[in-house]
Amino acid sequence: MIVDIDKNSGYCFGVEFAIQMAEDEMEAGGPLYCLGDIVHNSMEVERLAKKGLRIIDREQLKELRDCKVLIRAHGEPPETYQMALDNNIELIDASCPVVLKLQNRVKASFDSMEEQNGQIVIYGQPGHAEVVGLIGQTEQKAIVITGEQDLEKIDFNRPVTLYSQTTKSTQGFYKMKELMEARVQEAGKELQDFDYNDSICRQVSNREPQLQKFSKDYDVIIFVSGKKSSNGKALYGVCKQINERSYFVENETELVQEWFHKDERVGICGATSTPMWLMEQVANHIRNYQW
Repeated sequence: MIVDIDKNSGYCFGVEFAIQMAEDEMEAGGPLYCLGDIVHNSMEVERLAKKGLRIIDREQLKELRDCKVLIRAHGEPPETYQMALDNNIELIDASCPVVLKLQNRVKASFDSMEEQNGQIVIYGQPGHAEVVGLIGQTEQKAIVITGEQDLEKIDFNRPVTLYSQTTKSTQGFYKMKELMEARVQEAGKELQDFDYNDSICRQVSNREPQLQKFSKDYDVIIFVSGKKSSNGKALYGVCKQINERSYFVENETELVQEWFHKDERVGICGATSTPMWLMEQVANHIRNYQW
């Protein structure tokens, strides 16, 4: 049996940067809190917890004083920074540069759209940390959509500007864009009243064609990802579309030997939040099967 790991899988720059910042701070000593899971992968969260990283939520943040808190790659809304100032909290800001740039663009668009009685629409997952940060740039006025059913929330008689969560599917974004253009025309408005911005991270979107090719080259695909990862769900869907024998696992304990046959080629891949060490662990488990 041949078992290969996709060289293009594993952490994106933003996640890798955040984890490195956390490890550097913990080495320097003293407690370090992280607002939400540093990455949507429970195995990596557990590894860092053993090193001293303490995960907190927003309610717990309100009670903290005089300490260090890590802002993860997803970014945060303005009120988090204000709370930190009020409570004398030192923020270790590991927000992804791509997300920060998007936050600034959304804020500028919102200020402009307010003057035009327009609307900011975000194609993304409601409640996702990045989306929470983006909505925060709009005084909580942005409309979040996940599919065609959500278009009823939008008044197409008013100007609309569309953005996307950085980790969403490119295909999904452009489908929503086309549906919204049709609604604008149905409302009798000009398409100049609709502005769309493909704000998907290219490091993420480029993985779709890479995974399509990778999935064709193997008999079985094992996709390793945390169950909370929206990026993981989207990329697993890409694999499954190409190779019916694609399986989603969080770690090696979820593998089933009956998925494999002795003389087959197995490809291991993962999300932008999947550490390479975990994919190697899964690959080694498969290599150790007795036939």
